[in-house]
Amino acid sequence: MLPLRLLLRRFVRRGQLSVIDHTGRRHRFGIDGARPRVAIKIHDKRLYRRLAFYPTLHVGRAYVDGALTIEEGTLADFLNLILINEQVASRTSAGDVRRRFDGAARFAAVVNLPGRSRRNVHHHYDHTADFYRAFLDDDLQYSCAYFYKPEISLEEAQEAKKRHIAAKLHLRPGSRVLDIGCGFGGMALFLARNYGVRVTGITLSTEQLKIAQERAARQGLTKLVEFRLEDYRHTPGTFDRIVSVGMFEHVGRPHYRRFFKRLSQLLTDDGIAVIHTIGRETAPSPINVWMRENIFPGAYLPSLSQLAPVVEKQFYHLTDFENLRLHYALTLNEWNRRFQANRDRIRQLDPSQYDDRFCRMWEFYLQGCEAAFRHSGLTVFQLQLAKQIEAVPITRDYMFAEERRLMAGEAGVPARPRMAGE
Repeated sequence: MLPLRLLLRRFVRRGQLSVIDHTGRRHRFGIDGARPRVAIKIHDKRLYRRLAFYPTLHVGRAYVDGALTIEEGTLADFLNLILINEQVASRTSAGDVRRRFDGAARFAAVVNLPGRSRRNVHHHYDHTADFYRAFLDDDLQYSCAYFYKPEISLEEAQEAKKRHIAAKLHLRPGSRVLDIGCGFGGMALFLARNYGVRVTGITLSTEQLKIAQERAARQGLTKLVEFRLEDYRHTPGTFDRIVSVGMFEHVGRPHYRRFFKRLSQLLTDDGIAVIHTIGRETAPSPINVWMRENIFPGAYLPSLSQLAPVVEKQFYHLTDFENLRLHYALTLNEWNRRFQANRDRIRQLDPSQYDDRFCRMWEFYLQGCEAAFRHSGLTVFQLQLAKQIEAVPITRDYMFAEERRLMAGEAGVPARPRMAGE
């Protein structure tokens, strides 16, 4: 227990953390009475050294295994306390040295060649669609929603996200659109349904591909939307518009230059691309090692200082940039609420796979990510890119007008432009 006590005495500067050891003895750290106030119990004495020397990995492992339990407060309280104090510690010189060491040590983990990319996607995204239906919105949007009003539902916020991105694409009748990392097809189907444009959606997930194709057939959109199991590096042709929502996180830092070069090759000279990605407002750093090991293998979240140089080298104009800040924290909070409400339903899907240990892993992921968006500088970037400086109007009024038009369309006014012959 000694190494862990020494660490926590230095680390806990905000809130109060009580640690109940395997003998039942209580150790207090931080400020008496301060919040968040949490008590945890460590059931295995072998954990003390592991937690002291590699907490970013072993806290999550111990919680999932049941060797660390929350005795007072909630898991969310515990994760918020940890990340609030980690933010304080990261401002020290020791924190900067640790970031640099971690970044060098984990470089190989984000070298995502096509075969490895496919395996990484399979690890997280090839769960049965019924699993995702247990906590996502009706359209199965598995990316940050857009809460233009804090009181709106998750379904409304996800519809708003699609409108927001569609407005930035500045679509025209006849546009050919590529959706890189199309997920369950919601964005592609939204664009085809509202604009009559032709959309090619590509994914590396066989489960997502199957559901997306079924949805296109059910909605009568197969003439406008094609979904393919395909790596963006192998996609043929050119497109007037390219959209990518929640895929860039999986590209891997060593492949940024190639990604934007490929984007340039796929985009017509007068085309527009919109990239929606989780990013960092902080200095470059690898993702949490537990998260990479259990949830998102191969993932890396870019800082602006890493995006800007590779964008510049491809002669793009960054025609619009938006930082969505707390929108993902709100999204994750709702996902977790629905996940908790449907734990029994999830377990019944396949008790051998979706057992209590799996559910603890996913609640640690969902609540840990929410805490990171609130306290650790995670955010969502939306980049609008064009090769020609006049590709979009010089003010953002066209975006706001288009979002209002789409909202009116949902109320009964047709939003889709008229097709030839109509």
